[in-house]
Amino acid sequence: QVELAESGGGLVQPGGSLRLSCAASEFILWMYWVRQAPGKGLEWVSQIDGGGSTYYADSVKGRFTISRDDDKNMLYLQMNSLKPEDTAVYYCATDSLGSDRGQGTQVIVSS
Repeated sequence: QVELAESGGGLVQPGGSLRLSCAASEFILWMYWVRQAPGKGLEWVSQIDGGGSTYYADSVKGRFTISRDDDKNMLYLQMNSLKPEDTAVYYCATDSLGSDRGQGTQVIVSS
């Protein structure tokens, strides 16, 4: 089973930026970011394939950028113009439902 480890979360003011990282134990063709806001279910955020094609939820499009470094088996999520509604635990995952995901990293957007 693939091991995933997220990092980079924290407390940030509205309008601020954070960069999340995910270390994978092996190469994964499709990689995903999902999130879970307090009291809500898992929500797909973004995904990237092995060729670099990217996809985003409408709620983050234009603000978040997903990228990968396959030499290091790393996945990233650059988050700009953060909003309070982006507050959630963010997970990298091997599928859009987040059924195989890491331990998560907390992002809190608050003034």
